[in-house]
Amino acid sequence: MAAVSLDHGLILAAILFVIGFVGLLTRRNLIVVLACIEIMLNAAGLAFVVAGARWGRPDGQVMFLFVLAMAAAEVAGSVWRSPSASSRASGGWTWTTPTR
Repeated sequence: MAAVSLDHGLILAAILFVIGFVGLLTRRNLIVVLACIEIMLNAAGLAFVVAGARWGRPDGQVMFLFVLAMAAAEVAGSVWRSPSASSRASGGWTWTTPTR
């Protein structure tokens, strides 16, 4: 299997980051904004992996795991809602989907 060169990997990461950034600036829908942030985080993770592969070190893959954990926390935080009056009466937290 042929290895991807550092230049091609970083160019792809830059293209993905720009796509995510443009989507972040132009869209107002929360789901689309979160998807654009996810694209930007994946682009940064790809840059870490490509750079780590270039120097033969696993550091890039470890950093990508941190990027994935941060992305998962972002998604979990966007759907978690503080307790409302009705759920406080029952003593629980509620999961909701983001609304406009």
